[in-house]
Amino acid sequence: MSHMLNGGLVSLQAILDQLKPSERKVADYILAHPEDVVKLSVQKLAEFSGVSEATIIRLARSLNMKGYQELKLRVAGDLTKQTAMGSYQEIMMEGSVESIMQAVSWNNIQSIQDTLSVLSNEEVKKAVDVLSVARKIDVYGVGASAVIADDIRQKFSRINLWCEAYSDFHAQLTSAVTLTEKDVVIGISYSGQTEDIIQSLTEAKQQGATIITLTKFGPSPVAELANIRLFTSSVEKSIRSGAMASRIAQLNVIDILFITMISRMQEQVIPLLEKSRLAVSRTKRSST
Repeated sequence: MSHMLNGGLVSLQAILDQLKPSERKVADYILAHPEDVVKLSVQKLAEFSGVSEATIIRLARSLNMKGYQELKLRVAGDLTKQTAMGSYQEIMMEGSVESIMQAVSWNNIQSIQDTLSVLSNEEVKKAVDVLSVARKIDVYGVGASAVIADDIRQKFSRINLWCEAYSDFHAQLTSAVTLTEKDVVIGISYSGQTEDIIQSLTEAKQQGATIITLTKFGPSPVAELANIRLFTSSVEKSIRSGAMASRIAQLNVIDILFITMISRMQEQVIPLLEKSRLAVSRTKRSST
């Protein structure tokens, strides 16, 4: 994978609806004129978009970037990518099976690629650090996020980590009050607005547990509670396809965490993974 910075356009698109009016104005200008913006000074962009230079700097920091220069570099990186913004495909319910297959698959691929633009290497490393030494790992997710939570529980149990997944709000709270500062909680909410997750993470944080969140890119009540923030991106045109591609992107992040943990703990976990593989293989009929 190239080390060229990118993700400027993806990040802007992801938080567009959460921006203040003046920040939205310059964001709209950048999204409409990305080829021009990479050649503009901050003064010229302020003039053309009708905002102050301070607003542009504030916008860059809202995107977790150091300043306008990094935003420009990331937009330039986006422009060099073969898959440009806006390449999510509308899923037509009246379309052929072939067109649906192509659109769903392409949107899933796009979502994973966009997520790599907003997922911080440093935050992934921090997450692996705390998960590797945690006494207990709680995972909270409701609705579609419960599927992701259960995937984490299944993976971590294979390497002998004490991990529990809770989709029920009362069960989340009941567990949260028993946690300690040696424990880690992963809160999953794509919107970052799920009330059950906000309350459960708040309780876990009060007990001293380390909080990891997995949400869409941008500020949100769930992400604000976190010690470590993991983001995904899925800027899709159709609401109908939103939950599908975002789920694939979330699962991809969990796979990244899991494989990174295995790479660090090979001596301890490889024998465990081999044991579980052999145990499961005994349940299969041999092909003759």
